Amino acid sequence: MNFALQNTLELLLIIGLGFLLQKKVAKQDLKGVKVLILSIALPAVIFVALLKIKLDSSLLIFPVLALAFNLIMLAASKYILGISLSKEQSAKKRTIMMLLPSLAPGLSCFPFLAIYLGDDSLALAALADVGNKIFVLIMLYMLAMNWYHLRSAQEGKPSTSNKLKSLGLALLKEPINLVLIVGLLLLAFGLNLDSLPLFLKNTVLSVKTLMTPLVLLFIGMAVRIKSGEFGLILSLLVRRSGITFLISGIFVLLLPSLAAPLVLLLVVFPQSACSFWPFAHMSAVSSMEENDQQAEPTFDINFAVNILACSLPFSTILVIGIFSFSEVFVSPLPLLLIGAGMTIVSFVPYAIKKIKGIKSPEIPGQYGTYVGLNTNHQSSEEN
Repeated sequence: MNFALQNTLELLLIIGLGFLLQKKVAKQDLKGVKVLILSIALPAVIFVALLKIKLDSSLLIFPVLALAFNLIMLAASKYILGISLSKEQSAKKRTIMMLLPSLAPGLSCFPFLAIYLGDDSLALAALADVGNKIFVLIMLYMLAMNWYHLRSAQEGKPSTSNKLKSLGLALLKEPINLVLIVGLLLLAFGLNLDSLPLFLKNTVLSVKTLMTPLVLLFIGMAVRIKSGEFGLILSLLVRRSGITFLISGIFVLLLPSLAAPLVLLLVVFPQSACSFWPFAHMSAVSSMEENDQQAEPTFDINFAVNILACSLPFSTILVIGIFSFSEVFVSPLPLLLIGAGMTIVSFVPYAIKKIKGIKSPEIPGQYGTYVGLNTNHQSSEEN
């Protein structure tokens, strides 16, 4: 069996195992898995990734390009991707703006780059991921906390009396951000992973291996997808992919001298699945809202989990398709045509509803309750 396909099936199988465990996992158990991921496994992954980077000024263009893509997609998420949602669905719109501009190349892109393009392209992709990490770890966190404080101020909550100070303190308290700071400091002093004591290096590497199975099991156990929401998520992912193809096509058109492997890297990397890290920020906001007893949630946590669950298989299948027909995707014209076609197709359900004058309903509890993370729904059930 093809290695890339085998790797994809392995990831989907772990999600399937998590799905089968849904009825056996209690609320507190699922919440404990979330804490393990966000406080231990995910920081370890970030720490190892940072300390493997060899800084070279000539390669800064790759993280800059990745960060520019993130920012373009953030704008697209607000003005294009979220257009299918009504004004009343503000929590879903904010969730889309957090998740859809983010990238998780580690699971959905890197394994296929290694088998199809080799270690050189994989190293460039890892470097580009630094720009994506800056976006998802810092910028999106600041955006999430800014939304939280603005909405708290509107409701007259005292927690926003010193917005900048509380924002900074919350940023420093996050394990992910603490690890990021420590890793960058070590790199500034010329240290890397091999510079650490052997016992510490082995401990971090051991914890790092927990990340992939824990995240995939967590998604499988937490996902609650109803047919109506699945259609919405699929259309959003198709639209996200279409816009990404258009951006890649324009870039390849402007730089016709690029080698085929680099073109494929520029096409595949932005098609990575949505990152898990914005979900960490939204979960932190959800926890604060539980303590503040805020009436309306800033984010729709159920919706976020379902996007993550759909994004990974969607992206991995798409990446396999790109590599399987690589001769098509190295030319700008097919990229532009495919991107335009996918974007137009994604608007068809929305256009039909507009023509028929049907407004998408927003029914409380329509998509089920996400056990252990949707804190507002959880509190109401327990009371």
